Amino acid sequence: MLTRISLLNARTLTIGLFGIALLGQHLDAQEFSRYRTFDLGGSVAAVLTSTGAAASDVKTLHERPAILQDLEWTPSHWIAGTATASTDPVERMVFSFYNDQLFRIVVNYGHDGTEGMTDTDLIEAISAVYGPPLTKSSRAVSRMPSEVEADAGVPVGRWGDAEHSIVLYRSSSYRPAWRLIVTAPHIEGLARTADAQARKLDDREAPQREVARLKKEQTDDRAAAEKARVSNKKAFKA
Repeated sequence: MLTRISLLNARTLTIGLFGIALLGQHLDAQEFSRYRTFDLGGSVAAVLTSTGAAASDVKTLHERPAILQDLEWTPSHWIAGTATASTDPVERMVFSFYNDQLFRIVVNYGHDGTEGMTDTDLIEAISAVYGPPLTKSSRAVSRMPSEVEADAGVPVGRWGDAEHSIVLYRSSSYRPAWRLIVTAPHIEGLARTADAQARKLDDREAPQREVARLKKEQTDDRAAAEKARVSNKKAFKA
């Protein structure tokens, strides 16, 4: 009986710690435009400031017809300024930007921080921040999932409104792993359109770029050969 009570208390503590870590400094429910200190619509600079990541960590995917960028960030495994291991369940985050506007946050929770937890446990913790999950009848207008969403797994909980989407996914049932995707659908739609247009431009200009690459390669080879000729001619002795 004592063992059963202890296990129940441990599970309750785990859920509580997960909810606190997710909640961070923000206690207002229904703030669908935010995950922790990160605001949808925020700039690259704002996210770099919050994460402490370097500007060189930002990857530019396309520069036309719009600037599309990603930042992948791994939180520290230690509490800042100490040698104490962090209990934060977040293992990795990916931030996506359209013309310097944050439109998607992908949060991957690590196994160590979620071991033993169930879909219900995760939903309970996330609901402490965003309120009760949406029912099927109250969900926002459905849209085609992005590649990121399609690869995330099975959706097990949804929050949000017409302007914001928050979805919890489980990628496996044997050793479950959870991913939370926070999105501003309107900006995401613009990003999808820009990505499709950029791919078409790349395909259309691929032959021209290949010709330019070969020409530069030949020019570089001739310059290297001439440099070697001058050096060798000067040093050569019969």
